[in-house]
Amino acid sequence: MNNSSPSDLIIPKRGLPVTIITGFLGSGKTTLLNHILNNNQNLKIAVLVNEFGDIDIDSQLLTSVDQDMVQLSNGCICCTINDGLVEAVYNVLEKNQLIDYLVIETTGIADPLPIMLTFLGTELRDFTHLDSVITLVDASEFTVDHFESEAELKQIIYGDIILLNKSDLVNPDSLYQLEFQINEIKENARIVRCQNAKVPLGLLLDVGCNYKDIYQGLIEEEIEQNQRDQEDPEHHDHGHDRHNHEHHHHHSSHLDNDGFISISYYSHRPFLLAEFQNFLENLSGNVFRAKGLLWFLDSPNKYIFQLSGKRCTLEVEEWQGSAPGNQIVFIGRDLNRDDLYQQLELCYPSPATLANLT
Repeated sequence: MNNSSPSDLIIPKRGLPVTIITGFLGSGKTTLLNHILNNNQNLKIAVLVNEFGDIDIDSQLLTSVDQDMVQLSNGCICCTINDGLVEAVYNVLEKNQLIDYLVIETTGIADPLPIMLTFLGTELRDFTHLDSVITLVDASEFTVDHFESEAELKQIIYGDIILLNKSDLVNPDSLYQLEFQINEIKENARIVRCQNAKVPLGLLLDVGCNYKDIYQGLIEEEIEQNQRDQEDPEHHDHGHDRHNHEHHHHHSSHLDNDGFISISYYSHRPFLLAEFQNFLENLSGNVFRAKGLLWFLDSPNKYIFQLSGKRCTLEVEEWQGSAPGNQIVFIGRDLNRDDLYQQLELCYPSPATLANLT
């Protein structure tokens, strides 16, 4: 597809436009964000990246982003939308250089509604404009079982635009069936098929798809809950008064309901490629998603590791700006940290192997 022309991307001034990118684990959110950043037609785009884990893998995979333009928030920001997110947005609003657009990439297990209500039902409504929520769906991995995940269900329900990503990996009949299933959940859903998350930016930015009046009831419910929280003597006040914030706690219990956890792994020793492949072959099916940066004894290069469902990829790059090492995040249900660590220990070369190499 051809990229939009610059004239298509002139953003009207009605508060800083905000786009929320959401989607289940491995659906292609970072790929879409890179597509937007690489084809932004000279727009100044600020980025907030949220990761469910201790390692900011996605931020290291973003291209064409100045370091001070990436705001990071570890954990799942939708579980308790507090002053941290508001502060990050104010940091963007107060930059000396003019910012044209703000894009937020959520975790793969995020409930987008509390994030939306942070912009629609707090003081940020006076300074920002929630333009759309874009939900990515991995067409090659999506099954009806995914609707059992509260987070994924809500990502579709509250998505203004649903991108059926990786549609080239699925036959047409399966795509039609998937579109039918999505429309049963969200009537008249705006669905766009794509490959590698490549969609003309004119269909993504400044589309005006999100309407505050649709969510007015939910906004009022959240405000009433906040007021009840403030009247509770045990209510914890974060004490952030820099911008005279309204206090807000949009709580979501989806992590408890879905049972997702993350396990992070660091190492400054190189793996053996063959042993790591053996590790993947025996990896528990409870791991829904894994991603990381890998270092192998067999190669001087950096390997970008992505595991989504049963599909695994390794992309090769040079190590730049950081020392070689291994950084991996695993996301799934009923994961055992000790078991994972023990299995990864088997991926290292033995002392005898290292001795033979010296």
